[in-house]
Amino acid sequence: MDDGRSTGSPVVHGFPHLETVRSAITALYRRLSYDGVRSYATSLAPADAAFSDQDDLYPGAQRVARALVQHLHLPDARMIVAFRAMEHAADVELAAGPEYFVELNDRFRTHRRDIGAALSHEVTHVLLHRLGLEFPGTRDNEILTDTVTTYLGAGWLLLDAFREDQVSSQKLGYLTPEEFGYVLAKRALAFDEDPSPWFTSPQAYTAYEKGRARALQDVRQPPLAAAGWAGRRRRYARDRRRARDHPDTPPAPDAPYAFGSGPQGLRVSFACPVCHQRIRVPVRGRVRARCGLCRTVLDCET
Repeated sequence: MDDGRSTGSPVVHGFPHLETVRSAITALYRRLSYDGVRSYATSLAPADAAFSDQDDLYPGAQRVARALVQHLHLPDARMIVAFRAMEHAADVELAAGPEYFVELNDRFRTHRRDIGAALSHEVTHVLLHRLGLEFPGTRDNEILTDTVTTYLGAGWLLLDAFREDQVSSQKLGYLTPEEFGYVLAKRALAFDEDPSPWFTSPQAYTAYEKGRARALQDVRQPPLAAAGWAGRRRRYARDRRRARDHPDTPPAPDAPYAFGSGPQGLRVSFACPVCHQRIRVPVRGRVRARCGLCRTVLDCET
């Protein structure tokens, strides 16, 4: 795993990888199914990843690794944790198993509170390797790993490892702090949990709140009824009228929906606010739609 930055370098903020993150959530639901994702309904408990300076280094690292293996449903995987000088935060040797060798940067010898964060990403690499789930290219595959780690209940550790002040900063992973917050909020909405009490980093809490605000936008986009009357009346109504009058007009590239004609009349497609699979419904006023992938029932005003 890349640190995402080095000490003293500025931390990238915002949502530059949002489309890849959303694709990763869709890919996770497709690979695990609704029932498979729901089996991760309980997040990793803070006590399972706790690591104090008084803990013995190697037994403590092995204990946290075992907790992550169990949480990610890899009961037959054995993690051998070592430390060495290296450029990145951590690395894992992906082989057939059942033993996997994880190497952590030497700096974690003295930054033990973040060992769980580094291990969460590497153990998820093992999970994805076994599932055969990957994205092309190193960058997108690491974003997939960060996203899956977070959505399956262990990635709050990665966000909590983010700390920033006037003289130094630390961030683990490829996602920005706000993107970690976004995925964590998507999970929180899906599983009805509140991760905010687990944060020890004030900067992590702030990033979570910003990510949560962005995640809430997903459930308030037309044609979803939660968008409200004003949200539907403005641009959506105008675009719907244009689609009816000029069916060959291509959709605006930044619109969260697209209209299309079919044998039964005008239809609108949009991304499910939970798993981001595309859903298509008829344009006929009040409609209830059920996502075939994540089983979310959506109230729409089309």
